Amino acid sequence: MENNEMLEEKVLSNGDLYYGDFKGMLPHGKGRYTWANNKVVYEGEWELGKMTGKGKIFWESGARYEGDISGGYLHGCGTFTKPDGSVYTGDWRMNIQHGVGRKEYGNSDVYEGMWKEGVREGSGRYTWNSGHTYVGNWKGGKMWGRGIMKWVNGDLYDGSWLNGLRHESGIYRFADGAYYFGTWNSDLKEGKGTYYPAGSKHPSLKKLRSMGYNDKGKNLSSRSLSLAFDKSRPPKTSINRSYSEKVSMGGVLRNLGRISSRAMSLDENWSVFYSEGELGSQESSFEVPEVPEERQDKMQDDSSLIYEREYMQGVLIKERIRNYQELTRKTEQKNKFHGKESKKRPCMDMPLRDRSFYLKLNLQLGIRYTVGKITPVPMREVRSSDFGERARIRMYFPRKGSQFTPPHYSIDFYWKDYCPMVFRNLREMFKLDAAEYMMSICGDDGLTEISSPGKSGSIFYNSHDCRFVIKTLKKSELKVLLKMLPHYYNHVGRHENTLITKFFGLHRIKLKGGRKVLTI
Repeated sequence: MENNEMLEEKVLSNGDLYYGDFKGMLPHGKGRYTWANNKVVYEGEWELGKMTGKGKIFWESGARYEGDISGGYLHGCGTFTKPDGSVYTGDWRMNIQHGVGRKEYGNSDVYEGMWKEGVREGSGRYTWNSGHTYVGNWKGGKMWGRGIMKWVNGDLYDGSWLNGLRHESGIYRFADGAYYFGTWNSDLKEGKGTYYPAGSKHPSLKKLRSMGYNDKGKNLSSRSLSLAFDKSRPPKTSINRSYSEKVSMGGVLRNLGRISSRAMSLDENWSVFYSEGELGSQESSFEVPEVPEERQDKMQDDSSLIYEREYMQGVLIKERIRNYQELTRKTEQKNKFHGKESKKRPCMDMPLRDRSFYLKLNLQLGIRYTVGKITPVPMREVRSSDFGERARIRMYFPRKGSQFTPPHYSIDFYWKDYCPMVFRNLREMFKLDAAEYMMSICGDDGLTEISSPGKSGSIFYNSHDCRFVIKTLKKSELKVLLKMLPHYYNHVGRHENTLITKFFGLHRIKLKGGRKVLTI
């Protein structure tokens, strides 16, 4: 029987020292390795000359890591402590914080939530040492998307963020109970809004949507926020990944060197090692957003009065004082007058920004459904019937969901996908991974409308990573595209590196009771 475990101590010619188990000439089992040139020490498990399993790493600076290691990388779940006192505990991928984790910074700020490539990205909670708290979405290490900021004085902002600043629609609640509903641009109030003094009546969020003060139709309830934060809580022990997590991590690995070199005998030089400063992220704590808003009351609060205001770059330029009952009565009369018409064409009576939001949400739901349905089908040569009138995927998406579709926050709509097998093959020919395609268009960050669409009158949307553009079409454009599609497909097949515009899908959305919208 071969003896696989031998406890030995060996000093290498370069001064490095290894003490532990061997298998042949390679460390295998448990052992301690000390790098002579930088005084780094590793204690833990080895597998055929590679640090693999549970282990601890100690740097001369005082930094240390304890947790999972795979093939020489910090990979799995572990705790990294830096000399400045900051501590990260959570998921790692190839020496980088990636997944779910908690970091306490040297100044006592704390972040709990999702990480991507060493920076805060996804859902998470950030608590400043001063007591301020933000719960919501992050992107590139900054508050981005939907989120709630609560200052220590009791003020609260609930709405959209962009690049760490309040941007677009939101609700600001003052500590004394006053509210302001409006829009912001780069952290400054911009455009029209309504201020409700403390103690005054204010409409429900449902009514505010009809008045135009909504976050692009997003649910602003506390329930949606708690759901977002639940996603950021780390699992108790398991580090297994769900399919969705695997998709979000795919394609982002960096070309980092390994902590240990490849399997080799101890007679070779093992001095290759990263310093603690090269591991994890270099991300520092996050600055507190602007101080809370000033109330700007021009008169004593009256519970029956509200203030319709207009701002330009944070400066109040216009104000109109109105009675709440008057505003409510006019709104109800308007809704009653348009009641019958609304039943026939609900999507045409809603505010323009609501229609844009529903269109974006419906696009995400439909594309996720179509790509998920057609991708598992094995790739095959297309037939003439794949370009024909019957080559369509049709589905009805009721708000409450169905046997085939999930429940959603949009309104009921009908979805049609043209030539699904053709575009499925085209995505393969363009070497586009289906999972990356869905994450880019259908991810949490959503789609962004391009403000200057051009002379065509079409609406353009960018995916959150700007990899894809979605454009609305006229019916005449749809006919032209379907007619040229067989020739387009053959051209792409013959010319692998063609510079021709890449089309990945052709869809139609019909809101219940409304007009049809064609997109590509």
